[in-house]
Amino acid sequence: MYILNGIVYGEEVMNVFRVIAVKPLKDRIMLLTFSNGETRLFDATILEGEVFEPLKNENIFRNPSIEHGVVTWLDGDIDCAPEYMYKNSYAYTSMMA
Repeated sequence: MYILNGIVYGEEVMNVFRVIAVKPLKDRIMLLTFSNGETRLFDATILEGEVFEPLKNENIFRNPSIEHGVVTWLDGDIDCAPEYMYKNSYAYTSMMA
């Protein structure tokens, strides 16, 4: 347990991540760059539930924005915590030399 900004969290201390760049790819995969400098692949098909249903529409999925380090869609109606995206993503190394 830890306290951050006056809020008590029941988990272990996590690094604070912010998304600084996002690029949607095919099949609801996203290339994310985080504030720690890492670029990672995130499979957005794991986002389940009614709130994420609009992301199945390719036009909506392919138009994310970043608000205060958080990936959002539809003017902020849909968002995903950067910590969740980091934890559930995979390291990516560019193929370009």
